[in-house]
Amino acid sequence: MTEKYTNQLINETSPYLLQHAHNPVNWYPWNQQAFDAAKEANKLILLSIGYSACHWCHVMAHESFEDPQIAEVMNELFINIKVDREERPDLDKIYQTAHQFLNQRGGGWPLTVILTPEQQIPFFAGTYFPNTEKHGMPAFAQMLKNVSRFYQENTEQVRQQSDSMLNAFAQLSSNINVNQSEVNAQILDLARKQLADSFDQLYGGFGKAPKFPHPTNLERLIRHWQLTSFNSNDDKTAKQMVYLTLHAMASGGIYDHLAGGFYRYSVDDFWTIPHFEKMLYDNGPLLALYVQASVLFKDKAFKRIAVETANWVIREMQSPTAAYYSTLDADTQGIEGKTYRWTRNEIEQLLTEKQFNYFSTLYGLNGAANFEAYWHLNLAQSLDELATKEKVSVKELESIIDACKKTLFNARQQRVQPDRDEKILTSWNGLMIKAMMLAGRLLKNTEYIQSAQYAIDFCYSTLFKNKRLFATHKNGKTHIMAYLDDYAFMLEALIESLQTQWRNNDLKFAIELADSLIEFFEDSTSGGFLFTANDHEQLIQRPKVYADEAIPSGNGVAALTLARLGHLIANTNYIASSEKCIQNSWNECMSYPAAHGAMLHAIEEHLFPATVIIIRGTNPELLSEFYDICLDNYKLNQLSFIIPSNSTNDSVLNHFDYYQSNKPCIAYICSGKTCSAAIDDPNELIKKLQSINI
Repeated sequence: MTEKYTNQLINETSPYLLQHAHNPVNWYPWNQQAFDAAKEANKLILLSIGYSACHWCHVMAHESFEDPQIAEVMNELFINIKVDREERPDLDKIYQTAHQFLNQRGGGWPLTVILTPEQQIPFFAGTYFPNTEKHGMPAFAQMLKNVSRFYQENTEQVRQQSDSMLNAFAQLSSNINVNQSEVNAQILDLARKQLADSFDQLYGGFGKAPKFPHPTNLERLIRHWQLTSFNSNDDKTAKQMVYLTLHAMASGGIYDHLAGGFYRYSVDDFWTIPHFEKMLYDNGPLLALYVQASVLFKDKAFKRIAVETANWVIREMQSPTAAYYSTLDADTQGIEGKTYRWTRNEIEQLLTEKQFNYFSTLYGLNGAANFEAYWHLNLAQSLDELATKEKVSVKELESIIDACKKTLFNARQQRVQPDRDEKILTSWNGLMIKAMMLAGRLLKNTEYIQSAQYAIDFCYSTLFKNKRLFATHKNGKTHIMAYLDDYAFMLEALIESLQTQWRNNDLKFAIELADSLIEFFEDSTSGGFLFTANDHEQLIQRPKVYADEAIPSGNGVAALTLARLGHLIANTNYIASSEKCIQNSWNECMSYPAAHGAMLHAIEEHLFPATVIIIRGTNPELLSEFYDICLDNYKLNQLSFIIPSNSTNDSVLNHFDYYQSNKPCIAYICSGKTCSAAIDDPNELIKKLQSINI
């Protein structure tokens, strides 16, 4: 079929941009050609930022960008630029901040910003606009005409506002560093109190609907519980908050009970109905959290969620090249959640009478439909509760329900599936590699380890060139120089990989990443790390972000991981960069600690250094025994490495010459810059690990 319209997005690789390549809007990608066109025509720039899995992005595209009459207004008055926020998180951060400045409230997606033609400075910002006036919102085309007219009549006022905008951006980055002595554990207690204040005591999670999982907050609570578990202040309440939330999410509709994996967020307080997009960046941290909780809490339900989610990742999100895809769309054929919803009759037709009786009771199908005359699966009660009522064993009931889920999953797979964004994003791959390594190590599953190693090898061979990372890959094209998050998250993933199954090349990769991270991203004057590299395209701001967003703060992950790597290989430069980041972030973190969970993880390990266990030797059976002892005593602030002897004279292993490797098996327990005497008795290792007081 010959398309009626084709614009300049046709040469892009982003699925989101390609979705708009045949709009009647004359879209440009973000590039110099667009800026030159704006200056030459003296036209304002209309910047639209979204992503492929975004429901309201699709709505606005259908209502406005596909409408020739609205497109005519856009083309006449503006140079129109379309950006995929997942490819250009730098632009998204900058212009979301501008939305906050201009409207005194947060933005979202689609983000709609009007920029001056000369410097791309925003003076008007909004999110979704309807094609006709409704819900108290102006019609999109009329809004555009009004903004254009305002600019023509008030050009000097806009220029003055632009100066104020630049000044506001300049004030965002902190140049104030506190002394090391000012960094103290009070901040951890403040964060714990703030999280408790916003905690939903009935349904778990934080705040009210829309309710997000916030895995970084939950990890903060686990760490606080572990930090206090060796004294009389044992914070079992923090542990209980995590336990309640993880069980509520696993039972609710934010979890995909048939395929595994989590949707984006819940639109209600009860975790019942989600916004149906599935994001790699949510599922990585959540998988890691459920794996860790399954071990720390000895909870079989958490293990089941972790296994199902890891299996979903391999089955549906791992590319043939081995790296992980980005997202699954919220919509199918323009209807949100269409793939996932059921009628009671559909389920009854697929199951036997016995199966349906159990399944419908377990999932509450005997009540009112919960999703627009359909059912979206939520557990109405636990397996244990239903087994007791029905007087059957949990094992038998579990077998029946598993068979039901398999039947329904197979039937669901025959439906039209949501679109998948198959671009490879380095930062999100880092989050998932870390999670899959944890799942492989703690659940003793070699398939998960291999999956993560394949992804690492792809990133090293394809996304890492001349000691620099690239941010994205699609259709054989690797492009866009990487951001802070790409380096930080991949570095953390490599530390997990080295703990799971040591590979010398992973350590080499980690060292090269750490060196480039410091060289290109560190604020050498004040400390901390800027989001873009020092040779990145010049924009109106270089963000320095300490607060967590939907993903952990890149600064927090960088500070934590540089310190860990620094202690592992005795590199004081890495440790110093971590400390400078903490000092520079301190005042902002203290302003609201709970919003800075990743930074607080780094601060915690600065104050209470992680336990690093080095295991070396020549006897494979003893090495495995010692390693299993470490896993049996697992903590979030404990790292365990089996480091091979340097039989191949690989220079990267010279970092570990201090640790003997010619005995059958020896372990060293290190904390900060001190290490224990060599331990060659497994019982002594158990005793030492159990006596460690954080």
